[in-house]
Amino acid sequence: MAHLEGRERARYVQNMFARIAGRYDLMNRLMTGGQDIRWRRYVIQQARLPENGRLLDIATGTGDIALEGLQQVPGLQAVGGDFTIEMMQAGQQIPKRQAIQWVGSDTLALPFPDNTFDAVTSGFLMRNVIDVAGAFREQMRVTRPGGHVVVLESSPPKDNLLKPFIKFHLNYVIPTLGRLISGESDAYRYLPDSTQLFQQPENLADLMRRLGFINVHYKLFMFGTVAIHVGQKGT
Repeated sequence: MAHLEGRERARYVQNMFARIAGRYDLMNRLMTGGQDIRWRRYVIQQARLPENGRLLDIATGTGDIALEGLQQVPGLQAVGGDFTIEMMQAGQQIPKRQAIQWVGSDTLALPFPDNTFDAVTSGFLMRNVIDVAGAFREQMRVTRPGGHVVVLESSPPKDNLLKPFIKFHLNYVIPTLGRLISGESDAYRYLPDSTQLFQQPENLADLMRRLGFINVHYKLFMFGTVAIHVGQKGT
């Protein structure tokens, strides 16, 4: 699963999220103890969106981050893009999210002109893409000069006293919840596996700098297992 590469990995991820779309929001609340709500607020704060601005939330899923943008920023035009149609369809059923503009989008080939958005956000996207640098390049391309790219992503457990407990949560608690709530234990084995195999936060920040982002920084949450990275497109 998490070891898959190339288009095979992309197809697996797309099919996996299609299967869990109906219970995705509930599982996020349970897996994080509700902390994902706090993380989304911070993502939008870091996006520094102007009133009446334009936001692209890529890999939007059911539109959680896009909705947070609409709630925080007056007059915001929020576009939610995803390559799993079933996830967006689940979000469209929620009345508060009907103001989101839903667009089928592959993060490696975004269907938008250069310099379109004041900010691009994503939640739990990067560990699933087959080309992290390519995804960042596309996000930078569609961001206006001076705008921000904000990435919410899980991170491998740190080597400390908490690591055995975090690994137990990742490897046993989450798959069990997935089986009980969504009936999809395989999907919720992939998610912890992909977290543990992903880049450390400092490496992801270095990649952003190498790709040309400026003012790159990140903040850790949930005992270092979640990171929010911020980078700015030069003017």
